[in-house]
Amino acid sequence: MDRGPDRLTRGIGAAAARKSFRSHYVDGVTEPPSDTERNRLSARAARYARVGANVGGVAARFAGARLFGVGLDRAKNASELTAALGGLKGPIMKVAQLLATIPDALPAEYAVELAKLQSEAPPMGWGFVKRRMMAELGPNWQTKFAAFEHEPAAAASLGQVHRATSLDGAALACKLQYPDMQSAVEADLQQLEWLFAIRRRLDGAIDTSEVGKEIGARLREELDYRREAKHVGLYRLMLNGESQIRVPQVWPELSTGRLLTLDWLEGTKMLAHRDAPLAVRNRLATAMFTAWWFPFSRFGVIHGDPHLGNYTVFEAGKGRSAGPAGINLLDYGCIRIFPPSFVGGVVDLYRGLSTGDQDRIVHAYETWGFRRLSRDLIDVLNIWAKFIYGPLLDDRVRTIADGVAPGEYGRREAFRVHQALKQKGPVTVPREFVFMDRAAIGLGGVFLHLRAELNFYRLFNEAIEDFSVETVSRRQAKALAAVGLERSPT
Repeated sequence: MDRGPDRLTRGIGAAAARKSFRSHYVDGVTEPPSDTERNRLSARAARYARVGANVGGVAARFAGARLFGVGLDRAKNASELTAALGGLKGPIMKVAQLLATIPDALPAEYAVELAKLQSEAPPMGWGFVKRRMMAELGPNWQTKFAAFEHEPAAAASLGQVHRATSLDGAALACKLQYPDMQSAVEADLQQLEWLFAIRRRLDGAIDTSEVGKEIGARLREELDYRREAKHVGLYRLMLNGESQIRVPQVWPELSTGRLLTLDWLEGTKMLAHRDAPLAVRNRLATAMFTAWWFPFSRFGVIHGDPHLGNYTVFEAGKGRSAGPAGINLLDYGCIRIFPPSFVGGVVDLYRGLSTGDQDRIVHAYETWGFRRLSRDLIDVLNIWAKFIYGPLLDDRVRTIADGVAPGEYGRREAFRVHQALKQKGPVTVPREFVFMDRAAIGLGGVFLHLRAELNFYRLFNEAIEDFSVETVSRRQAKALAAVGLERSPT
């Protein structure tokens, strides 16, 4: 996204921000008087041009080769696609990383390259920061902080984080949304649908139509920082009492729809602990498992983006006894709230695989949303299910996948699924599958990075102890009501 003055003044211009500012509160979060960054045709058109210029040639070569039977160096083409996306801010980066984890959503060569994708776009400068903060908190915004760092502490696909200090001395993390992100999301989602359409025409083993809908719904939610503030409150409730996991508090008077201010949680990067003693690595892996699977099994809520940048490691103790004690959860944009019946389907599939109960397995897949199942299709789905559930079915201390590199986790099984579906498919991937799969693959990669050795069977069975759909339904309804949330819309 351009950083020039014309680009920045569109939507969040300094002149508009200097007008009389009448803040009000929506659900306890400060809200500016009008939305000057709504989904606009002009901004979408600019985004189409920019993303299309980068991606179009790569997609055209792929489609042309398939259409005319011309040979294509798919590995080279995939590498070029990664290079084309690498400098772009916005949702296209997040979409590409997500698609890399869904079996057969993309050709294998593309999945391998896109899994490496990290945003290389530089952060927005101080000029943008001042305009954003003025638009959200008013012209006197700086008087609301004791200090506010000019350089961002972190930059991501939809926004960047600045460290600040409250008037009473508390350390804060202020997440500022990049300009025109609503228009960028709509433009990128449209281009994603075009790419999916080409994929379905050329290789229809998996129908990705529902995948696109799910990605779109979650990305639109991520733009709403008011909703993310409620997600933070939800996680504080769900993980209350879990000493190995820290969740920040929201500062509602310093937050709006495009600015989210949280406690700053001090910590170090997870990968800094790859060579720590096994006991430390296992402690961190257990905290990760708990942070993801306990909210899901008890409340039907899952964090859909276990990216390495979304958590850090905190220390506890003093002197010689000080050391890594658990994880800080930092980002709450991509949260999926499932119907309790879907959680029941996940548990049913686990128990069906454990006992060989074919009827229960079929019922579980139908609960997940798979339709028109045949015996052959069920066998293909079981390839992936046994890969995901395998460590949870094995009652012993083990790694999540012996001898597998983090970046290769799930690649072999995805290839087997693709080859089988060419013969037995097609199958439509249900929406609910997308972020369940993302969480499983992402967590598996973290466990491999840490080289953790745990009894995943016991951890999972502890999470689903005394499970019932009715209990999850009651817990979920009570928790959502407490923070003013509704279930993720479909």
